Amino acid sequence: MTLRMAPLDLMTKLISFPTVSSETNLPLIDWVEDYLSSHGITAHRWPDPDQPHKAALFAHVGPDVEGAVVLSGHTDVVPVEGQPWDTDPWMVVEANGRYYGRGTCDMKGYDALAIWALVEAHYAELRTPMQLALSFDEEVGCTGAPPMIRAMQGVVPKGRTVIVGEPSMMKAVTGHKGGNAWRTHVIGFEMHSSLQDRSVSAIHEAARLIGWANDMNEAAAAATPGPLAAKFDPPFTTWHVGTIQGGTADNITAKDCHFNMGYRAVPGDDTDALDKAWLDKVAQVEAAMKRIRPEAEIRLTPKFAVPPLLPEDMGRAETLARALTGDNGSHVVSYGTEAGQFQDAGYSAVVCGPGDIAQAHQPNEFIEVAQFEAGHQFMRDLVTRLCQ
Repeated sequence: MTLRMAPLDLMTKLISFPTVSSETNLPLIDWVEDYLSSHGITAHRWPDPDQPHKAALFAHVGPDVEGAVVLSGHTDVVPVEGQPWDTDPWMVVEANGRYYGRGTCDMKGYDALAIWALVEAHYAELRTPMQLALSFDEEVGCTGAPPMIRAMQGVVPKGRTVIVGEPSMMKAVTGHKGGNAWRTHVIGFEMHSSLQDRSVSAIHEAARLIGWANDMNEAAAAATPGPLAAKFDPPFTTWHVGTIQGGTADNITAKDCHFNMGYRAVPGDDTDALDKAWLDKVAQVEAAMKRIRPEAEIRLTPKFAVPPLLPEDMGRAETLARALTGDNGSHVVSYGTEAGQFQDAGYSAVVCGPGDIAQAHQPNEFIEVAQFEAGHQFMRDLVTRLCQ
């Protein structure tokens, strides 16, 4: 009889693959595909044509009908370089009631539970089908989920209810912020800094754009939030630049400046209007640059776009998560997930997974053993429910 691995063993195996977003996830995908195949489960992979070293994987068990519950997780993790780990980050170490390792919390712990549940469901007499969906590149802007979702259509029956297992302490999160970002390249005209009036400093012009972001944040913070926005912390849309590079010397006006501009939008904010506000500001600054030097310009490249998760009116996913967890609270988060992308594709979606988001991306990342066990019980109860 083919071995049915326990959730902890599955998590230990998944974490042994160092699937940092900049690296390949294919060894993990190969292993999961082989493991599911050993149980007679057909897994489908979607290879990224632009990144041959990346692939998503999805599978369906139970009746060959629409309406499945989809367990969605991502396979990539953030880097460990520069972090002071006390243990090997690619091994699961149990200590002090915790499982330590990169991805235990975000989110290979949930992935392991979802794989366990899919195999158990395969051997059960399901009346409602179950699906597994494992994406890539979530940590760099949720860019791997949309093509995976499109690839699923017509290959497996259309699912209806999606549980995205980001760490939420097993609470039903029904709303989260969305986001958009652009790689921004300001191209100036370099001259000796004593001739600054005849040159265009890419850094100075970039500063105008970043100053605009500060103004937008201050205006949003001063405004009265709407009832939906008021649930978030902070209760408004925020603009942010995390990194910036530019210039060659202190006495040369900078020819180039590179930075990423992005925002995190509360559900209900008009993201088209936010996009337009940024593009209009860029156009304004660029026009002023060109009046000094026609060669100057600003180039924008879309980096990612993550839609918000909107609370649904008696949504199927929320109802299911509450029934399985007993959680009746109202929960929203300020980070983004793939739930909004599933929602945009016509699924009912909720975020519900074990662990505390505060541990994500940290050195000595961990998930409490009790949280992992709570996730295991959630999956047991889900399989039982899908048989009814």
